[in-house]
Amino acid sequence: MKIFNTLTRTKEEFKPIEPGKVRMYVCGPTVYNFIHIGNARPMIVFDTVRRYFEYCGYEVNYVSNFTDVDDKIIKKANEEGVSSEEISERYIAECKKDMADLNVRPATTHPQATQEIDGMIDMIQTLMDKGYAYKVSDGTVYYRTRKFEGYGKLSHRDIDEQEAGHRTIGVVGSEKEDDFDFVLWKPKKDGEPYWDCPWCQGRPGWHIECSVMSKKYLGDQIDIHAGGEDLIFPHHENEIAQSEAANGVPFATYWMHNGFLNIDNKKMSKSLGNFFTVREIGEKYDLAVLRFFMLQAHYRSPLNFSAELMEAAKNGLDRIITAGKNLKYIAENSTVADMTSEEQAIYDNRIEFVDKFKAAMDDDFNTADASSAIFELVKYCNQNVNENSSRALAQGLYNQLNELCDVLGIILAQEEESLDEQVEALIQERQQARKDKNFARADEIRDELTAMGIVLEDTREGVKWHRA
Repeated sequence: MKIFNTLTRTKEEFKPIEPGKVRMYVCGPTVYNFIHIGNARPMIVFDTVRRYFEYCGYEVNYVSNFTDVDDKIIKKANEEGVSSEEISERYIAECKKDMADLNVRPATTHPQATQEIDGMIDMIQTLMDKGYAYKVSDGTVYYRTRKFEGYGKLSHRDIDEQEAGHRTIGVVGSEKEDDFDFVLWKPKKDGEPYWDCPWCQGRPGWHIECSVMSKKYLGDQIDIHAGGEDLIFPHHENEIAQSEAANGVPFATYWMHNGFLNIDNKKMSKSLGNFFTVREIGEKYDLAVLRFFMLQAHYRSPLNFSAELMEAAKNGLDRIITAGKNLKYIAENSTVADMTSEEQAIYDNRIEFVDKFKAAMDDDFNTADASSAIFELVKYCNQNVNENSSRALAQGLYNQLNELCDVLGIILAQEEESLDEQVEALIQERQQARKDKNFARADEIRDELTAMGIVLEDTREGVKWHRA
């Protein structure tokens, strides 16, 4: 298995620190609103990476944090007149709901920054004791960036060429030793949450949070650190500086970063009106479609989101699920139990597609080519299994298809369609309204059902329905 390592800019053979185990940290969202589809890409991509490691027999310790103290959270809390904790807990719950709908597995641990403050204070003190950090008179603690040899090795930038900005640089003042020194701890402002520490009442800087949470739940050295490519600099660069200075060992062996998501070939932004939350996309599509769409390009490539590409993903996913349904139906209804010798050969030949799938995933998790291998297996199943096939062949091929789909997070076994009591009642009410010649109400109910994803068809045999 080869992984493209941002640190070396080459594909490298994966060699875990501990045989058979993978320690993996993925930077999670800042929770001040619903997650957008840009947030969803790393969640889906690295969930798939985790799934493949597990498919290959590795035990994966997968840690993904929630940043629950931040200027944006505080701003949102002040706007609503509630606590920062109320905002962060609300949107952590909403994020977990969206992740479940995207079939993103819960992490082994989902640490929250506010619950790890003591560890942050300890690491900052260690950095101060080693001369990598210093305090100024207002209590702000800065990291001495130039003291860390190799700063810039991940982003491949020389420190003198790097621009100060974003969340890297604290408030520049006369006591700050260098413009490139970044904040480890900052004093509180009115209306902000704060914690007591040896330097001042305040809160941690952004970068120290992930260094501490990774250390606590995965150890000083980890196999893989991952996130969006926008985090390479300054966030991941600063994590390396903090962690390696404090712990005295290399931080992460492999650094993985997914590419940006564009909307109709333009950068997603609220000002352009092309900013979509996962929840908004879920109003138009089953989120299984969004997940499948995200995996149709290599994770390091830019990905363009458009209605046309989403429809193509929907059609492709439907083909896979329909093939699964057909195999399952034959497996449950065939009158022939065991495979013939010819069917055994058909079943054995499935390995050709499994090998293609594994070769794609072993080559830096190429989910686009892995999806192609699944489509080839679908075509093979459609050509070789019919109503005369044995239960054993249909079930065996179904199991194989399901196993590969599970690596990509495709749920092949769809739940049986059923109407809940509310929909049942609405259909009955509509029937009665039509008998009473209350056609306006009947039309209203049809619209309500359509909004719920239920499409009605009035036939001679009565009302038939299907999901949109």
